[in-house]
Amino acid sequence: MKHCKDCEPAQQSHFFAYYSVVLGILNEPFLNFMESIFGHVAERISQTLGTNFIKLMVFLRLGHYTNEISPKNSLRARCVWEEANKRGIKMREFHMGPVSDVFIAEFKGKTISFDSMPMPDTISPSLKWMDDKWIMKKKFKKENIPVANGGVAWNKKSALKIFNKLSKPVIAKPNLGSRSRHTTIHINTVEELMVGYTKAKMLSPFVVIEEELKGVLFRGTVIGGKLVGVVKREWPQVEGDGIHTLKELLEKENERPERNGPVFHKIALDKEAFEELKRQNIKMEDIPEAGRIVTFSQKTSRGVGGQTTEVTETTNEHNKKMLEHVASFLKNEVVGVDFIMEDITKPWFDQPRSGVIECNSLPFIDLHQYVLFGTPNNVAAKLWDLVLPESKPI
Repeated sequence: MKHCKDCEPAQQSHFFAYYSVVLGILNEPFLNFMESIFGHVAERISQTLGTNFIKLMVFLRLGHYTNEISPKNSLRARCVWEEANKRGIKMREFHMGPVSDVFIAEFKGKTISFDSMPMPDTISPSLKWMDDKWIMKKKFKKENIPVANGGVAWNKKSALKIFNKLSKPVIAKPNLGSRSRHTTIHINTVEELMVGYTKAKMLSPFVVIEEELKGVLFRGTVIGGKLVGVVKREWPQVEGDGIHTLKELLEKENERPERNGPVFHKIALDKEAFEELKRQNIKMEDIPEAGRIVTFSQKTSRGVGGQTTEVTETTNEHNKKMLEHVASFLKNEVVGVDFIMEDITKPWFDQPRSGVIECNSLPFIDLHQYVLFGTPNNVAAKLWDLVLPESKPI
């Protein structure tokens, strides 16, 4: 698989992503029919047999356990493991070929298996459509949950038709997908639309064209119906002081010890960065005025230099209620909600171009634990409280 800049920070096969959507559409009538007869029997069986299957593979020596967390594991899994250790929960990782981030947890005679992070036994019907951005948007609008205006396009003609009805700027993104892969923002012209549409089309036969919301990206995590954390996710950026050049400001920012990895990384000056500077009409030798924010990428990922700030305590109560409403409507006990707004301390309804952009049933809880600014928020503890409430930190 060739490296793709639009897939950063986590690479994904374009072929697999595209045709998994196609197969999902073709199989949907059959799957709906089977569910109408058997309900969620398959999922229940999978949950029941998961641990036994792992034990069988180890017994047959087709797989094996390790008893220590590995640097290769995801940060999300590391948060879960570290909190388990505090509670006396015995953790082991199962390995079989390329399989990773699959774990066995044991506590007082109870054994559970899970992928990346432990989850409750309940199965929400919303899991069928939560990842479909267009279906989610339509359902949320009916529920008075704020979302951006827009539509879904299957060809360039329909993309242009949607584009002409929307206030600019707009964004183009795959109908299915995560981590902002192949998402293009700041689209104001037809030429820019076609570029964004073509990029998004590489991952999905359907492309969402919608108005660009105004503000900063936030992630809210709701566990057991209660909002347990909000983190602000910002682009790779520096703030002008009216004294130093952009080059000097960038060098100073990259001197932060936290940017030496493995969580946060230095801001790179690559082709994408210079394109972003050109869009903002600024050069490296210029001196940004005091307070001006200059960004070096359209992505917020920590892997490309993005930064995070813990803001749970300053989140407006109306925004907290909105996020908990999202989880309640989804009937999901664990959900990560990505939303955009200018000021987290003010109600969402006082910020016209704010709204929810995506929901995740397997959220990256490490975003709260590992922050560049603010106090780390141990969301993994709230997750174990839900899954194994009898366990408490020793």
